Amino acid sequence: MRLSTVILPVRRWSEGGREEWQRAEELGFHAAYTYDHLSWRTFRDQTWFGALPTLTAVAAATSRMRLGTLVTSPNFRHPVTLAKELISLDDISDGRITLGIGAGGNGFDATALGQEAWSPRERADRFAEFVLLLDRLLTEDAVSYEGTHYSADEARNIPGCVQRPRLPFAVAATGPRGLKLAAQYGQAWVTTGDPKVSNGGGTSDESLQAVRGQVERLAKACAEGGRDAGELQKIMLSGFTPDRPLDSVDAFVDFAGQHAELGFDELVIHWPIADSLFAADTVVFERIATEGLAQLRK
Repeated sequence: MRLSTVILPVRRWSEGGREEWQRAEELGFHAAYTYDHLSWRTFRDQTWFGALPTLTAVAAATSRMRLGTLVTSPNFRHPVTLAKELISLDDISDGRITLGIGAGGNGFDATALGQEAWSPRERADRFAEFVLLLDRLLTEDAVSYEGTHYSADEARNIPGCVQRPRLPFAVAATGPRGLKLAAQYGQAWVTTGDPKVSNGGGTSDESLQAVRGQVERLAKACAEGGRDAGELQKIMLSGFTPDRPLDSVDAFVDFAGQHAELGFDELVIHWPIADSLFAADTVVFERIATEGLAQLRK
């Protein structure tokens, strides 16, 4: 199992932002991700910077760890412009970018451009078309496409990604259509657990059982698509289940071990932010980063 972190874009680059990302690399995280939102939940009226410009700066300030989004969605992105930015970012980072991608939710992003929030069906339809077109844009020099929701007219993307045939997709999905997309286009699959369990006051055991069910449905989607499920990396973005893995090193080891048994390859923990959902003891967090996986392997 690999350990990664997600750093929300809430600090000015000149006021500690750069140092946070560089510290993440010093601590040995496999990857450092950020959310790709215009704003997010309780941070809506607070400082919040753009994901792709932030990652571009991080790419120039680091050299080893992978970087990416958890996750990008169609809510305010178009595949043609996104592809050009991703190819540029992959070049600047020397091939260290992973695109976490999902269908998006009904939060602020869904209406910020003045549109009505999409229905669940339209959201799923757009996501499927978005991934299909983005895959082509990142692997072909020139793409023309006429879809229901997105189009491209001889869109050029030369020289393409540093990573071949393109940078990896980590597809966030739990429903049948999303899991099918993960099986078809993903190099990794992402889950945050089952919100029905977490929001409904469920237990850690219930959460683990729900995630086990997701893994089984992913395997079924892979089998139906003629793909070996073992080829698909599995990423758990923690912080949204009833568990509290950042309370102590022991709590983390228990959480990580349980999910490793389900086949997860990568566990992502949130960089601490005081007075927020992601508040945590910095000393404990850094101990988890440097000691957690070693204790798991004992």
